Amino acid sequence: MDHGQIRKLFKSRRVCVLIPTYNNEQTLSKVITDVLQYTENVIVVNDGSTDATTEILNNFSSIEKVSYRDNVGKGYALRTGFRHALASGYDYAITIDSDGQHFASDLPAFLKKMETSPESIIIGARNMGQSTVPGKSTFGNKFSNFWFWVTTGLSMQDTQSGFRLYPIRRMQNIKFITRKFEFEIEVLVRSSWKGIPVEHVPVGVFYPEPGKRVSHFRPFKDVTRITILNTFFVLISIFYIKPRDLWNSIKKKTYARSYESTSSTRLNQIRSKRFQ
Repeated sequence: MDHGQIRKLFKSRRVCVLIPTYNNEQTLSKVITDVLQYTENVIVVNDGSTDATTEILNNFSSIEKVSYRDNVGKGYALRTGFRHALASGYDYAITIDSDGQHFASDLPAFLKKMETSPESIIIGARNMGQSTVPGKSTFGNKFSNFWFWVTTGLSMQDTQSGFRLYPIRRMQNIKFITRKFEFEIEVLVRSSWKGIPVEHVPVGVFYPEPGKRVSHFRPFKDVTRITILNTFFVLISIFYIKPRDLWNSIKKKTYARSYESTSSTRLNQIRSKRFQ
């Protein structure tokens, strides 16, 4: 597909690109410029940046901007962006980080995957085995994947990727409580519990040399938050979700047997009347 066709798909399918940002002045302009090659449906949420982010955003007149004074967290920025996107008439939001880690050239892959999975959250799964990926990122991803499997029973390649497509119209009645990095785990687990499929599509990833990438992830505080959240979800899964799913499965089987029995009885009655 050429860029013109891709732009038409963004409009016809009511898809926007949502960019949460906090103090990424070095990479933000390039990320926005790259995305604008594929669509003008762009929303940037400025999560209380204190650098030149506001001045950079003022250079892009065609995009929608949401800003607030205090830095709250990536989860809050995403949730704010979802609400704004819904109010603007969008049904889907593709989130892309502002640190330059993701490639806008992968945006068409999400649109293509939408054709067969229009109801799903689609994660842009990175190649975590490449040499430029920091060891702590690889470990954190495996850690996150494991707990997602424990709480949902689903195996995923990359539950930490921020490059995702969300069916926000379908998700709008789900209640979320987190505001920081742990939101990206919460949204997957809660959506899965609500019956929204979670799938993936391969994407590229860029990690600059050590010391050149600006990351706001705080290893101790954010890992602690994520661990507490996962523990909370495991308890909910054990004492509510799994019993609920088991009970629903039993009800479906009972209904199916009852239906088959009733259908068989009616069929026999019809047959016996024919031969009377």
